[in-house]
Formats: sequence, structure tokens, C-alpha cells
Amino acid sequence: MSSLKKLQTSLSLTEQAHESIKRYILAKNPGEAIRLTETFFAEQLGISKSPVREALNSLQSEGLVRIEPRRGAYVHTFSDTEIADLYQLREALESFAATMVVATPELIETLRHSVERTHALLQAGDKTKYIDEDIFFHQTIVAAIGNQELSRVYNNLQDKLLLCRYQTYQLSSSDTPSAHQKIVEAISSGDRELARSETCAHIHFVRDTLLASWKSTQTRPGDLS
Repeated sequence: MSSLKKLQTSLSLTEQAHESIKRYILAKNPGEAIRLTETFFAEQLGISKSPVREALNSLQSEGLVRIEPRRGAYVHTFSDTEIADLYQLREALESFAATMVVATPELIETLRHSVERTHALLQAGDKTKYIDEDIFFHQTIVAAIGNQELSRVYNNLQDKLLLCRYQTYQLSSSDTPSAHQKIVEAISSGDRELARSETCAHIHFVRDTLLASWKSTQTRPGDLS
């Protein structure tokens, strides 16, 4: 019995460390090579290094962390190829969801309220809440089709993309409320092809602006990062 309790405690601490480290990662600038030390998180959480190590290994398998032998763990930074791959997967998942989702009155009302909040947050310049609302809009459509495995894969993808979202905020934010509105109206009308095409157009715009921004930072004079 004591062995089982010990295992349960270990799992609980690992999960706690996993969520804490993930929140820390997603709040950071993805352009920085941030080192993640077991000692830092163990001290912050008041736990031993073992569950922190397990959490870092788990986050590496999710693509948010890279662990280098004899050097330690770092926040994963994505190449232009990886970014393009992530957005290609996002397009596949979201365009599928847009063609499969049932336009219930409750869903349409939720999405329209989200568009209103997105516009208000953009006007207010509230970057963090704006990005959260943007993610909520897309997750709501994906979740509405009721495929839990799809939602699991999509949510992990969104965690990776969140590492890049701060780079695209100034570039694509003004387009988002109108793009979301077009997606809502297409879903509401029952035009599945239009919902798919509006979703793809929105994702293409965000992807292209992000990649253009990423490439400009790689060629900036004096930038050795």
C-alpha cells in the first residue's frame, strides 16, 4: 500500500512539474535560447529533481523542450522548415474541423462573442488575452466536432505554435477579427467548402507573415543568435 501511495505521489509531483514548466516555457520569448535547469524548478516548486527531470523528458517528447547531452535542457526553437510543417498540420486539422463541425446556435453564438472579444482586446492592446482569445476561437471549432483524439493532437500543436505567436502579433493581429468573422459566417451558412477555404486563407496569412518575420531575423546584420 505504501508503495502505491509513493507512486501516486510521484506521478502527482511529475504532473505538477510538467504543467509549471510548460506555463513557464509558453510565457517566454521563443527567440531566446532559454536553459531550463532541474535545480531552478525543484527549488521553485519545493520538490526533488526527479519529478522535474521526468517532466522535462515528457516535454521533450511533446516538442517543447530539447535536451542536449552534458549541456542540459532548453526551450525548443523552431527552424523555418519546422514552422512550415507545423502550419501545414494546423491547416489539415482545422480545415477538416471546419468542414465537419455542426453549426448549432450555441456554437455560432460562442464564436461570434469570441470575435467581439478579439476585436475589443486588439483595440485595447491586451496582447496576452488577445492571443488567448485567438486560440480559444480555433480550439472551440476543433472541439465542437467531438473527436477527442483530434483535440489532443491539436492542443499539443497549439502549444508549439504558441512559442511563435508573439512574433506574429504585430504582423497579423489586425487581420484576425475579420478573418474569424468570415469563418463564423461560412460555418453558420452551412457552406462547408467556404468554411474550409476561409480557414485555409487565414492560416496561410499567419504562416506567411511568421515565416517572413523569422527569415528577417536570421539575416539581420550583427545577429549571431
